[in-house]
Amino acid sequence: MRNLFLAAAAAALLLVSSCDLLPFVKAEGEITVAFAEDVYVRTKAALELPDTNDFLLRITGPDGKILYEGLYGAAPERFSSAPGSCLVEAYSCEFREPAFSAPQWGDSQVVLVRSGETARVRLLCAQQNCGVRLYVKPDFAALYKDAALVLRSAEGALPYGYMETRVAYFLPGNVQLQLHRGTAEETLLVRNLAPREVLSLTLSASAPEGPGSALCIQVDTARVWTQEDYVVGETPEKGNDAASAMSVGEAMAAAGSGLPGVWVAGYIVGGDLTSSSASFDPPFKSATNLVIAAKSSVRDRASCLAVQLPKGPVRDALNLPDHPDLLGRRVLLCGDLAPAYYTLPGLKNVSAWQLP
Repeated sequence: MRNLFLAAAAAALLLVSSCDLLPFVKAEGEITVAFAEDVYVRTKAALELPDTNDFLLRITGPDGKILYEGLYGAAPERFSSAPGSCLVEAYSCEFREPAFSAPQWGDSQVVLVRSGETARVRLLCAQQNCGVRLYVKPDFAALYKDAALVLRSAEGALPYGYMETRVAYFLPGNVQLQLHRGTAEETLLVRNLAPREVLSLTLSASAPEGPGSALCIQVDTARVWTQEDYVVGETPEKGNDAASAMSVGEAMAAAGSGLPGVWVAGYIVGGDLTSSSASFDPPFKSATNLVIAAKSSVRDRASCLAVQLPKGPVRDALNLPDHPDLLGRRVLLCGDLAPAYYTLPGLKNVSAWQLP
């Protein structure tokens, strides 16, 4: 009996000691990442925005270790993290040195993850670097036919030919315009450029009358493009055509309106819908429906828009049993929004489609 009592006491003591340690064990939190769907940025420097699914996503945990690094479109819906500050970055491309025709789009945010909670990150799609475009007039080219123009920043230099028409991109900061003649280098101007700023320079030259007069170089800096001039918010016209197609999230939010003839853009992620399930992996059996989502990696039925494929050309072109290769493809669909189709927000009577 005495031994039994001692064993019970020891077990109780161990339990108390374990409970005392529990407050020091911190449960993990979660992070979800998505691009904001109500901000659209357009600029003269880039005719169209890149596909955010192809962006490079990097999430760094509180300890500095990488939680995820890869394509945004292939990322899981949720990321587990220890409590603390995490850095979330998403960029259309890596950009470290000057380059032609290389706008970098994306965003970076620091998010605080709390134990047992979900931190939701909404990234913007804005240009991160800056650019310069030169227009060289014939009089400049004639007077300096043996010279060369060079754009230079702290990260490197780009020769800019007189016939060049592309935008040269740089990391934000000072950018110099230099004129090279033989071994001589002359700095014509220095400009400090901010992110999203594209500076347009027109160069001309003239030789004033009088012997020994120095050449006069005039630089027109009147045109500065910044993307803030071309920010377009959500408008009632959204979805009127393929160019202004609603996102999946916007279509799901507006499904209750029953709007007809609405264009929606998303990724084909599955099919074989029932009132409680969907299939996300081939082979598929039903040719009458499919589901689209904001990302090609989505596997959560609740994150999808249900699409009815009416009999005819639409079904023939888009059904997954005959076209399993469409899984993961981006698609633009025109149809009627529906409050429910197989218990999900839906798009019915699809009459037109595009596969970019």
